[in-house]
Order: sequence, then C-alpha cells, then structure tokens
Amino acid sequence: MDGRLARAIVSLGHGTLRRDYAVDLFLRADAAVLAPALDELALRAEQGDATAKEALVAVVDALNDVRLSELVQRLREEIAGAGLVTLDRLLRRPARSGSPISPRSQRPPDYGYGRPLTLGERKSLARRPDRGLLERLLADPHPDVIRGVLSNPRLTEDDVVRFVARTPSHPDLLAEVARTPRWAHRPRVRLALILNPFSPLDLALPLASLLLRHELRLVVESTTVLPALRAACLEHLRRKYPHDDDERPLQ
Repeated sequence: MDGRLARAIVSLGHGTLRRDYAVDLFLRADAAVLAPALDELALRAEQGDATAKEALVAVVDALNDVRLSELVQRLREEIAGAGLVTLDRLLRRPARSGSPISPRSQRPPDYGYGRPLTLGERKSLARRPDRGLLERLLADPHPDVIRGVLSNPRLTEDDVVRFVARTPSHPDLLAEVARTPRWAHRPRVRLALILNPFSPLDLALPLASLLLRHELRLVVESTTVLPALRAACLEHLRRKYPHDDDERPLQ
C-alpha cells in the first residue's frame, strides 16, 4: 500500500464523512486485499505517520459499525492466515471470561407525566432541545433513546463523559456512544469508554489503538479495566513508545 487509502480518507474533512466513506469502501472490498492494506495503515500509524494516524480514527469508527461485522470476522481469518500482527492488535478478539454483568434497571425513569411513557414518546423527547430533560433521558435503559440523545444538539461533551463514566452502566448503551463519531472522536469520551469495565471489548479494543502515551499509561495503571484491555494497552505502549523515558515501571 502506498498511502492512497489514508490520503483518500483524510481528504474528506468531516469525521462522519470519513467514517461513511470507509464503511462504503470496506463493504465492497475483498477481505484478502483489504487486510494487508489495513495492516500497513495501522503500522504507519504506530510509527507516527500523521496522515495514517488521522485516517485510523475513521477506520476504527468504520470497523465498529454493525454493518461490517461479517467483514471484521473475515479480516480476522486473514490475520490468522497471513500473520498480520499490527492489524491483529486492532481487531483482536479476547476471551470473555469474567465480564461484568450490569445491574442497571430496565425501568424507564419518571419523566414527570404521571404515567409511563412509550418507547416512541421517549424517542421523541430525546430529540427536543430541552436541557432540563437530558439528565432523565440519559438514565433511560433503551439504546434507541440513548441514540437519539447522542444526536441532540444540546448535549455536551461533559454530559457524555459523565454518562460513560457512570458505573454500573449497560454495555448496549456504551456501544451507542462508541458507534457515534461525534462523540467517539473526542479524546475524553474515548478514554472514558476504555476505562469503563462495562464497555464491550469488541468496541473498546480498537479504540485503544488511538490512545496517546499518557492515556495508555492511565489505562495500564488502572485497577478497574478488564485484564484483556489493560494488556492490549500495555502492548500498544511498548510498541509505540519503546524508548519511553518515563521512569515509572510498567507492570
């Protein structure tokens, strides 16, 4: 690969356009051709290539899209057959033993109408530019409602960080954040997702490849993240910063 994929993605200035372009391209791609191209892009990003690092954000967004689930599985098969170690770090599927179970209530919050609201009514509320409703809406257990809230123009980054950091939280709801480019591109939101032990590993592991050195250290030194995610961040840290002059030991 000569860098054309990375340059084509970065030439589209908007994050959502980049993700949509990558999704469309990947849906039409042959996994046997795409896998080595993505492996080289990820390697260039690890080595500090600015264009590749920028393009990798859109690639991670695209590969987290549910429409690409079958392609991701085929890419994993190509990884195994061709020994694509850099892409493997991006798409590794860890064992899922010991994953936490969320006790979050499935009952919608009281919206102050004197009766339970239907799903359709709650989705409609999520689109309203009403700051007073946002806190209640962010406590709703249904992913469709959360998806609507995440597109609400009155929602702020601080709102999303607090929502993601709330423990316990439901994996399906955190997945909505990870699949929303408007928020998944924000470094604070990305880090909050990775630090939340309820974040789905299939989404959190690719996001970990986008972390900076101080963020990787924070995850490695955390006592609450899942072991598989901590190990992946330690591997990224050692690969990207082999001559780290920080004297703090890494365990």
